[in-house]
Amino acid sequence: MYYVCITTRHMFIKFSTCFILFITSLSFSQGYEITGVLNDENNVPIAFANVVLVEKQSDKPLQGSTTDENGVFVIDNIKTGSYQIKISFLGYKSFTEDLLIKNNTDLGTIILETSSEILDDVTVVAKRPTVKRQVDRLIFNVENSTLSNDNLLGVLKHTPGVLVHDGAISIKQATPIIYINDKRVYLSQSEVLQLLEATSANDVKSIEVITNPPAKYDAEGGAVINIVTTKNVISGYRGSVFGDYKQGFEYPKFSAGTSHFFKTKKLNTYINYSISPRKDYRNLRDDVNFIENDKIVSIWNTDYNRTRESANQNINAHIDYALSNKSEIGFSTSMLLAPRNGVRTDVNSLTAIYDANKTLDSTFNTINKSVDEIYNLAFTLDYAYKIGDKGERISSNVHHTNYDFSIFQDVNTNYNFPDGSLIRNNHFQTFSRQRIKLYTGQIDYELPNKFGDQFEAGLKYARIDSQSRLKQHLVNETQPLVALDNYDTFNYSEDNYAGYVSVSEDWENWSLKLGIRGEYTNLKGNSLSTGLINEQAYFKLFPSLYILHKLNDINQLYVNYKRSIYRPKYNELNPFEFFLNDNTISSGNPNLLPQIDDQVILGYTFDESYTFEIYYRYEDNVNIEFIYQDNENRLIRQNYTNIDYGVSYGLDFTTYKTITKHWNLYILSSYFYNENNYFTKENELLQNDKWTFYGQIINYFSFLKDKSLTTDLSFIYISSYIDGPREISARAGLDFSVRKSFWENRASLSLGVSDVFNTQNFTTDTRYLDQDIASKSTMENRLFTVGFNYKFGNFRLKTNEKSIDTQERERLSHRD
Repeated sequence: MYYVCITTRHMFIKFSTCFILFITSLSFSQGYEITGVLNDENNVPIAFANVVLVEKQSDKPLQGSTTDENGVFVIDNIKTGSYQIKISFLGYKSFTEDLLIKNNTDLGTIILETSSEILDDVTVVAKRPTVKRQVDRLIFNVENSTLSNDNLLGVLKHTPGVLVHDGAISIKQATPIIYINDKRVYLSQSEVLQLLEATSANDVKSIEVITNPPAKYDAEGGAVINIVTTKNVISGYRGSVFGDYKQGFEYPKFSAGTSHFFKTKKLNTYINYSISPRKDYRNLRDDVNFIENDKIVSIWNTDYNRTRESANQNINAHIDYALSNKSEIGFSTSMLLAPRNGVRTDVNSLTAIYDANKTLDSTFNTINKSVDEIYNLAFTLDYAYKIGDKGERISSNVHHTNYDFSIFQDVNTNYNFPDGSLIRNNHFQTFSRQRIKLYTGQIDYELPNKFGDQFEAGLKYARIDSQSRLKQHLVNETQPLVALDNYDTFNYSEDNYAGYVSVSEDWENWSLKLGIRGEYTNLKGNSLSTGLINEQAYFKLFPSLYILHKLNDINQLYVNYKRSIYRPKYNELNPFEFFLNDNTISSGNPNLLPQIDDQVILGYTFDESYTFEIYYRYEDNVNIEFIYQDNENRLIRQNYTNIDYGVSYGLDFTTYKTITKHWNLYILSSYFYNENNYFTKENELLQNDKWTFYGQIINYFSFLKDKSLTTDLSFIYISSYIDGPREISARAGLDFSVRKSFWENRASLSLGVSDVFNTQNFTTDTRYLDQDIASKSTMENRLFTVGFNYKFGNFRLKTNEKSIDTQERERLSHRD
């Protein structure tokens, strides 16, 4: 019969007439089915247990299934013959029974007995993480490993293919999008790092590294890191508390949090709260040579000392309720709170101005004080319905984000003669505020079958409304006067319509997945003071293709391709001028175009442990923050712009290998070429290119019989690389940490030092035509760290933790 074809076409027509009709057909031979119900000794259904049918003679697995929320399982299309059924679930004794199949067989209710060998009072020996390659992603399994006692950021640092360095996460030189349980986390880079660092990894099952995400994922962004948490399947309560203390050479940093889970038969709840009070120091020295007619006419040396205090609070909560055995409703909220009294930045800078003969001409000293406030509130309502017992599923969600970011800035500058006497004073104050309202709605349909084939389709709509206001006042004798030349309101609106279809199929040695996503975007930006209106409307297609070939049990060959889009963040579109001091100005660009990337990867995994990848990426209309000097007016401008195009290709190597019983080794290395082609302000096309190498080696050592004492020793090296017209210097770093688990793995204490030799500071150079800027950055890279983690309640309880958000929230990022 052609069940899949009929069901697929029927549901597809009902689902949407906006898609191109996609028909698949599979032919099944006539067979019998085995059904049954699985309960525990208290007659409570056991969900997600493994049910495997094996050939009695050879003990070879033939077919498998899992029990649903009601403990029901079905195995169908079975030929006549003798078999053995095996049922297993963690915490229970396995069940085995011989079967002679001549017709449909109902095994009735099967009771699994509790296994006394793995009750809560028995020490759990942690296992090492494992790596598995699927057709469209790499899966790093960390559940019950030594890494599960770390925080989420610590786990990412050890994940194959992922580089965490210099306050950023990257995959193949691109910033990935972070998901938790296939729900996207949309915060700025610094906020994401703080959130991950303040979240325990106790309940993380695996990390999925999706270098080229399939059509189901938003076209926005490149690679995806999906953090998968374990499923809450046992009723009861469980909680944890966690935190750490870090001491730099200037200031301390803290993070602490608590998580709580509670489950009944139909209700599943989760709440997490974390706070990250910290104080960070950074010194930046800029040396600028202003050039006219190919000669240096003025030299400006500026020394910045920046201190930033913050205390971000994150609240994540989710509640699921089973309406029936086929439908479930859920509500999620994610909140980032940074009240005005907890976020402040002080930048003191001294600039010395020299003439062409390096004689001191004058100096100016700037005191720049600012206070921020952020409220990022997100709410999601979702619903899922299972159609039949074959895994067919339809789900939908609606989402709203209310984002409010404001900053008050006071900038006071004294200009002095070389002898220190005052020339003049310039004092101004700036208040800016950005308010964004985001609304989205999405519906998805999935149709899998027992042979590994799957059909997926979905629709999404997003509406964004943003208003940004800026007022700058000149201060004269303590009386503020409005500077009309820097007073503006910028309104921005955007509508995005998206739809996708995706199919996948597995054979004995081959796997194939392909899909296509279409997105139509209509936007309008309006600067009220200038009358500048920018309107754009465009439709883009984003195809994806994945092929995996298993050469044998331990070797695999794969290739994948994906097209992506990078839309400008809302603050990057804002044309306001934000003054760091009197001659350094940062502003957005309302005419930014979206960046389109095409990437193809060819990979080979040898002996299940060694992976080689060759990749090529072409970037059109690359969006970067372009820093250039205005020689005529003696200004430094930081402006977002599209450079012409970029090209990157290289060879990556990763391995996660057991050397001895107590020593595991992880190696990540990449040798790549990066080329940026950009236009100067005189509209001249220039090229900046460079070969770069980065490598990371992490050694994992375990001690004691139960491996409750572990040590990590890691080293990272990055040679110099380019970013547009800039070149960033090489750097290296050595990290060391030790962790001890106590009380049957319920508690852990860790000690460590990052950047032991303080070698991760760097320099930046921009030199072309009449541009000559050199910068040296010094930060608190060397940190002494103490961390703790304690779990209480039902120790076997797993979490239903979900992250919420929609793709557009990533673009809410503000200036850090």
